[in-house]
Amino acid sequence: MQSDQKNMPRAVIGDKLGPIAHYRLLPRDPGIPGPGQIRLAVRAAGISYVDVLVSRGEYQLKPPTPFIPGSEFAGIIESIGEGVTDCAPGDPVFASAFGTAFAEAAVIPAKLAHPIPKGLSFAEAACFRVSYATAYHALVQQGRLERDETVLVLGAGGAVGIAAVQVAKALGAFVIASASTPEKRDLAARCGADAVVESGAGDWREQVAHACDRGKPDIVVDPIGGDATERAFRTLAWGGRHLVIGFVGGIARLPTNLPLLKGAHLIGVDVRQFGEKFPDVVQANLEAISALFAARKLKPHIARTYPIERFAEAMDEAYVGQAAGRIVIEMGQRADRNGG
Repeated sequence: MQSDQKNMPRAVIGDKLGPIAHYRLLPRDPGIPGPGQIRLAVRAAGISYVDVLVSRGEYQLKPPTPFIPGSEFAGIIESIGEGVTDCAPGDPVFASAFGTAFAEAAVIPAKLAHPIPKGLSFAEAACFRVSYATAYHALVQQGRLERDETVLVLGAGGAVGIAAVQVAKALGAFVIASASTPEKRDLAARCGADAVVESGAGDWREQVAHACDRGKPDIVVDPIGGDATERAFRTLAWGGRHLVIGFVGGIARLPTNLPLLKGAHLIGVDVRQFGEKFPDVVQANLEAISALFAARKLKPHIARTYPIERFAEAMDEAYVGQAAGRIVIEMGQRADRNGG
């Protein structure tokens, strides 16, 4: 029995939601795939602030326990279940599945996996689907972005922020990136931002106005919340769209006279619920971001990787949010590039 457990895949598991100290790396075999499912040998998992928030029980969605943190990962298909015809064992894929990622093996519905574009490493692929699909959905379906519009991205050094900078630029926007540290602002500039401003600065609105010598922002991408939301909403052009994606800085309170005076729109972005209602659109979005990567217009940026044995350090760093780029857990094998 001990020998079997020694060879068994491992997963990060918490018996209850709470601090990272509640989680341990334990043997766990997810079993064989059922109808419509696939089994993956997971190579890498991305960590976002929201992933840690969920694991701590501080998110609006409370998953059942025992719980495996993480929602985006990449690996190789080991086996397929009955009725799966569009992929095969040996295929490299990235996937998004709630409560699954921090594990060396996973069984998920086949429809949640997507082929990894050639040239994307497993570590990069583990950070690709959720962030870039969220940014694309936010800007295209919710924001109705048009070429040559101005997009102001808050939290531009974070997961969705960097993705939004790249997607907006790829779609022909003028992009202003707001980030808190020189390292994050430098990363946003390297990712294509036309101008960068210092979030939290006393003259932040003046910095935005200076960057917007062509006019006020048409769209604000807001994964931050808190005091940043009202401040950014006030910079919008008439008829602008403020896309609410997250609340790292807390739940915002916005005076309702502002949307009226500006003829502006406050729009919620929840890619998970959108995917449940419009799976065909989400599939088309994934194909679109894969094509943009193939055209070298998108590229995930990894700040640091950790082995799964150091998952607690990785989660701590993602929760603090100081890194410029993404934090990734690797599952015991180096994430070699898929296809060179």
